[in-house]
Amino acid sequence: MIRKNAETKEQMNAKSKQMLIRKASKPGRPVLRFSPTAWAKLLYIRDKADNEVGGFGITEPEDLLFVTDFITVKQKVTVVSVSFDDEAVADFFDTQVDLGRKPEQFARIWLHSHPGDSPEPSFTDEETFQRVFGGCQWSIMFIIAEQDKTYAMLSFNVGPGAKVLIPVAVDYSYDFGPSDKKAWDDEYKANVIVEKFSRCTDNKDLVTEDADPDSFALPYDLLDEFEEMSPAERQFVLDELAAKPELWDQESEVLCL
Repeated sequence: MIRKNAETKEQMNAKSKQMLIRKASKPGRPVLRFSPTAWAKLLYIRDKADNEVGGFGITEPEDLLFVTDFITVKQKVTVVSVSFDDEAVADFFDTQVDLGRKPEQFARIWLHSHPGDSPEPSFTDEETFQRVFGGCQWSIMFIIAEQDKTYAMLSFNVGPGAKVLIPVAVDYSYDFGPSDKKAWDDEYKANVIVEKFSRCTDNKDLVTEDADPDSFALPYDLLDEFEEMSPAERQFVLDELAAKPELWDQESEVLCL
């Protein structure tokens, strides 16, 4: 009787695990999922400094939307940008192929962080995503900001093409792997080169700023007020700004995002 109850309990645990897996990835509704260890590494590297940090999501061949690792490559970063080193990306691709992985397992999910509390992509993010990943059959742009706010855009580039926002989940039905802070620190130090935030002048030359980059940010109360507006109200404000060329005097300096 005891053995029968033990077997029943094991069967129930197995059934519960399968239910968690199915819940995290419902058929017909794509979900970008992370293993607990990959998620922990992503958060750890995000919090290393107040800069953006980028990398690629590694997946298994039978589950291309389940990220098992987050890997960075050599890159230059600021509070508003990430620029991968072309040679480092090529080396990363060669290494992954040597490990027996196919491109859809390591070169379709672009992960990067935002140091603020907004995960919404910038114009540069959108342009980079289209330019770099637009030739792939499918790809994902994932952004994580403070307070673990996330943004995930799944793009299909075959046939008529489509873009759809998808949910993000950490799949705790999988065991936690060991965290290796020393290895993560070494990876960050080896790959992430922090540059000072720069801005453009009227002749388009980049000028290094000695001032705190936060001094260029819009006041949070203004951003909050803008976010609370309806789409029609936001468009009205933008139209009004566009109709006032004196605000965009060429002799003044503008932020270069």
